[in-house]
Amino acid sequence: MLMDRIALLLVIVGALNWGSVGMFRFDLVAWLFGSQAALGSRIIYTVIALAGLWCVSLLFRSREERHEVM
Repeated sequence: MLMDRIALLLVIVGALNWGSVGMFRFDLVAWLFGSQAALGSRIIYTVIALAGLWCVSLLFRSREERHEVM
């Protein structure tokens, strides 16, 4: 399903951003939008969080259902 792939891509982007925060103290999203408190950053963080919640549903789908959709 397209939504599954988009959500997974956003979760990967979020994971890479958190990895850069942990290893280099560099927050790419905050850098792009000015700060962590900037509206753009908050929107991106929220969209990535929603994608993460969507990906939780992947854990509870049967294998056949996942392959049927893709």
